[in-house]
Amino acid sequence: MKKPFTPKRELQISEVANGIIDPVLARRAGISTALLGSWDDIAGEEFADCTRPEKIAWPRRDAAGEAEGYQSGVLTIACEGARALFLTHAQGELISRINSFFGFPAVRQIRIVQKPVSATFRHPRKPPPLKGEAARKLQEMTAGIESEVLKKAVERLGTAVLQKKR
Repeated sequence: MKKPFTPKRELQISEVANGIIDPVLARRAGISTALLGSWDDIAGEEFADCTRPEKIAWPRRDAAGEAEGYQSGVLTIACEGARALFLTHAQGELISRINSFFGFPAVRQIRIVQKPVSATFRHPRKPPPLKGEAARKLQEMTAGIESEVLKKAVERLGTAVLQKKR
């Protein structure tokens, strides 16, 4: 007899992505996407915007492959400019928050590296207006549009699309 069909549960894209990314992060940086995703809550509002965890360096095992019990790691945190001084003073509290997140003493020390954390967003520059045949073609395409807002949006899109490639 055949077994009855049982549908698998739906997976969220984040579950699939975390399943793929977590082993790579664990091997390269010793951290997980769960730590990265929860960093704002762990760091608190004071340090969430100016810090980012980069890696956890775990102690090496001896030649026999056995360590003398479990040893906590060193977490490297990127921090912006002068806020690193304030982060240095709050290290103890941050270590306890991180360890409570993991549920065991995963981090014994924090290493702070000063570097920019938030990427600055640059608005793309406005493309130059179309000339000649391309401008005439775009004007013909937008001639039947009654709504001014929609017409301007389509013209912006058309200008970007019909622009000559650099």
